Amino acid sequence: MTSMPASERLGSHLKRAEQALNATKTAVLKPAGVTVAQYAALLHLSDKPGISAAALARLCGVTPPTMTTVLRNLQDRGLIARTPHEWHRNVLETRLTDEGRAVLADADARAVRVERALAAEFSAEEREALAALLARCVDVLEDQRP
Repeated sequence: MTSMPASERLGSHLKRAEQALNATKTAVLKPAGVTVAQYAALLHLSDKPGISAAALARLCGVTPPTMTTVLRNLQDRGLIARTPHEWHRNVLETRLTDEGRAVLADADARAVRVERALAAEFSAEEREALAALLARCVDVLEDQRP
């Protein structure tokens, strides 16, 4: 017997919500031909062209080796271009290609429908409160990390 039932563990509820969101986005992004990680990379690249792979990995919440694979797959499909940085030759700058922008537009329209459906279940006050509560979760969990 454990000292805390699973139903009382907030981490379990957070994980279920994250898994449901990921599974839904996986399904809706499939017709666009991208994974959730690839979509996240394209989305962040659209906001921060030239970003390094390491910084992109942090933004997307994946490990650097995973991001290397994601970027390799996107590059092989012609969705991104990677070129050496002007001053730092060991750093590759990554940018969307025209085809990458087109795929992102399709994928983003699909992902936004999921986000809007989720947001529609809550009032503006509830969305604000939920975002604040989740931010508090992040703060507490980061403080607990050894």
